[in-house]
Amino acid sequence: MSLVTDSPVRSSSSDDFVTFLDASLDSDSSEEAEDSSHLETQRIKRSKVEIMENVEEGSESTSLTPSLEQTEEASIKKDACTHPGSFGEMCILCGQRLDDKFGVTFGYIHKGLRLQNDEVVRLQNTDMKNLLRHKKLCLVLDLDHTLLNSTLLIHMTLEEEYLKSQTNSLQDISKGSLFMLDYMHIMTKLRPFVRTFLKEASEMFEMYIYTMGDRPYALEMAKLLDPQREYFSSRVISRDDGTHKHQKGLDVVLGQESAALILDDTENAWPKHKENLILMERYHFFASSCHQFGFSCKSLSELKNDESETDGALAAVLKVLKRVHKMFFDELKETLVDRDVRQVLKLIKKEVLKGCKLVFSRVFPTRFQADNHHLWKLAEDLGATCSTEIDPSVTHVISTDAGTEKSHWAVKHMKFLVHPRWIEAANYMWQKQPEEKYTVNQTKNQ
Repeated sequence: MSLVTDSPVRSSSSDDFVTFLDASLDSDSSEEAEDSSHLETQRIKRSKVEIMENVEEGSESTSLTPSLEQTEEASIKKDACTHPGSFGEMCILCGQRLDDKFGVTFGYIHKGLRLQNDEVVRLQNTDMKNLLRHKKLCLVLDLDHTLLNSTLLIHMTLEEEYLKSQTNSLQDISKGSLFMLDYMHIMTKLRPFVRTFLKEASEMFEMYIYTMGDRPYALEMAKLLDPQREYFSSRVISRDDGTHKHQKGLDVVLGQESAALILDDTENAWPKHKENLILMERYHFFASSCHQFGFSCKSLSELKNDESETDGALAAVLKVLKRVHKMFFDELKETLVDRDVRQVLKLIKKEVLKGCKLVFSRVFPTRFQADNHHLWKLAEDLGATCSTEIDPSVTHVISTDAGTEKSHWAVKHMKFLVHPRWIEAANYMWQKQPEEKYTVNQTKNQ
């Protein structure tokens, strides 16, 4: 879709607006023919309604006075309108004033636009057909800690002052990754590999930005990521566009859930769409970002370091997206419209720790039901088998303490003894991580 904010739509021509919506979805010829006939009917209906309203307002022009039959017909048709959407609180078809709580707000497409639920579903279905025809899926991207990291200038530490002399020019954004936005009093660092990621992902997905930041911030960040408006167009959603406070939802995305993936660093932001979510490891470039999440360690900027371009989080996720895309279009047996990207994601995730059998030692609180713990569930989602008892088939003991009985058993029987972070890292990177990077510290008594 390409529903641009500077569209040719004028509030005085609601039929043009409906035509614009459908044209933006690149409907196939048969759908266009049906819509054309429908819009012609609506155009006639609107004309009759306007005549009736002129009379009601006491127009002195006798040439506009309709017959009683015309007035009744217009009134009936106006009442029968399904009100697919509103623009400035007026129905985009019949012009009737609607309740300001009508439908779902799509202000990021055009200011004042609201769509009724049935119309949203219709547009999503049409968009789905269009995407599949072009062998694409939908990808919703978070901003902060996923694609970039920002900090207020007043929150920068003395160890970060050197960055102010290393910022890139806003005149040629495409060649930079560190930007000072004086008018917003912030500095923003793009995540390594992000430009390559967006370029390659755009070939497989129609992409949206969805941030809990406000709209001005969202639009400025979109300019940094997509200065030529190649990837997102007007598909930039902020917290001002959501239907639930402090939550994100696919209800404001004109794409079907069965064909939509989400990249975000915060799982709780998507309570209704966790099966669509690929959870990202947070990008903490600035010190203020570390402090925000309670980390006392130095930030990447203070260490004068950064994530790897080739082995970082975005590079790893791009590989997953390519696998999802290939499986969805080339390997599933169901007909194309019946396929579900959420099932593909589950299948790929189940391969990450396949063949591993895990036992946990002093990871869960006393008397806590082990299989209810998030780490246990996460390990199973990644394809591992979990147990409460050790036996020869166990491959890994998960613990934070090398002094436990099970930890001793792991060392004695040459099993892997790893920290719980090993599971979390596998989840973020979508592949089993080297166990030697997640060894458990020995206790002082040993």
